Amino acid sequence: MTRTRHRKGKTGPRRLTGKARLGKLVEEATVDCYNKSEQAMGLYTMIDDNLALPFETIVLGVRVVVERIHLTRRDEITAVCRRAGVRQTIPLLDLPLPSPPPAGTEWVEAYRHWLDSG
Repeated sequence: MTRTRHRKGKTGPRRLTGKARLGKLVEEATVDCYNKSEQAMGLYTMIDDNLALPFETIVLGVRVVVERIHLTRRDEITAVCRRAGVRQTIPLLDLPLPSPPPAGTEWVEAYRHWLDSG
């Protein structure tokens, strides 16, 4: 019989990595959801609650400030970006994240994983 060692960490007895971790985050955000629209709302809520805003990033070679996250009528999560008083929304799927990433970025990655797997 082989014994498995479990490392204790912040997320429980064993830390998940990669797709399994993202899958668990998606599951947490969408646990009581019955359709894609409700799932998008669940993921939006987790991103809105956990992503540290505002933060700076580079979009098309230009430094912008991500001010907030928005859920569109089409259930697409977007980032509201500002530069010199001008605002533009960018699909969260296409938003380049800075290095180091802000706190809560794992929820953005979970949203991207959900889009890729759905």
